[in-house]
Amino acid sequence: MLYWLLYEKLFPYFHPFRIFRYLTFRTAFASLTALLIALFIGPYVIQKLREFQIGQFVRDDGPQSHLKKTGTPTMGGVLICIAILLPTVLWSDPSNPFVWVAVFSTVAFGAIGFADDYIKVVQRRSLGLTPRAKLLWQAAAGALVALALVTLEEFKMFSTRMSVPFIKSLRPDLLWNHWPSTVPQLGLVAFLPFVVWVVLWLVGTSNAVNLTDGLDGLAIGCTIIAASALTILTYVSGHVVFADYLELQRMPPVAELTVFCGSMVGASIGFLWYNAHPAEIFMGDVGSLALGGAIGTIAVIIRQELLLPFIGGIFILEALSVMLQVGSYKLRKKRIFKMAPLHHHFEQLGWSESKVIARFWIGALVFALFALTTLKLR
Repeated sequence: MLYWLLYEKLFPYFHPFRIFRYLTFRTAFASLTALLIALFIGPYVIQKLREFQIGQFVRDDGPQSHLKKTGTPTMGGVLICIAILLPTVLWSDPSNPFVWVAVFSTVAFGAIGFADDYIKVVQRRSLGLTPRAKLLWQAAAGALVALALVTLEEFKMFSTRMSVPFIKSLRPDLLWNHWPSTVPQLGLVAFLPFVVWVVLWLVGTSNAVNLTDGLDGLAIGCTIIAASALTILTYVSGHVVFADYLELQRMPPVAELTVFCGSMVGASIGFLWYNAHPAEIFMGDVGSLALGGAIGTIAVIIRQELLLPFIGGIFILEALSVMLQVGSYKLRKKRIFKMAPLHHHFEQLGWSESKVIARFWIGALVFALFALTTLKLR
């Protein structure tokens, strides 16, 4: 809104407002705005959550040191969403459709998490949404994101061609009607591969972040690193010179998502202030699903979803540990890890919570740096 008001409307009358045309300026101020919003309204949100007795339930079969966290205010993801969305609306170009796709994804996945938290915490049902219901709603949100992107592809604003790390010449297309003429034209069915692909990534990413949210500051710290990497990727993907130099798909409209990613970084840092060990507030599913949905959506839009295993490496490892643990127990009646997700395995090995968090942050940073190096290693 500030971009529209101060640059598009008032710039002809006051030329110093030209600074609002610069993406780096608006991204920096979006980050600062998000940080300040999270820091200033954080105490109010924590107080209100305590007043409503919205406290965390801690399972008694996990590390016993976590039992003291019972009752800590949860659903702090509401704070994260506010701190991301307000600066995005303030500092981004409101005419850019990709910004609204990212905003929709964040709100949609956040709403699913909110419903799950509400049922668990407020209605005192420990399971919250059933796994099937949660997956169905996540799939529906992912499908809507995919259909929005397909619509933008029809207007030549988006490409369904996927970037493959290390192989710059390989860019497979996920729309059937872009395949050779021998493939029959199937109408709406032609969108199916792309829709399924997007749904799988968004559902997987949102649940991976959710599984990582088990220690104070772990998930939000990894989110800061992943969002910072995405900030760089969105900027270079939309920059004519950098995109050509790195041989990326040049998509100038997606550069505006840099503002959204910057807001995510600022909001996450502000939330970490209150979520650092010992945590004063937990993000809950409303935060973890919203952040996972946002990260997955940005990666899909800039066509770097195959880099997600590196951008969010810790998230992927946490999800894989659960899948391997469940699969091994069902097939062999044996467990691979002492406890899943992975961070609990290391706690059971005797690592302190702070040590697990710090080392996982280091791992997330290494993964993100490797993801950025692949831009040139092609």
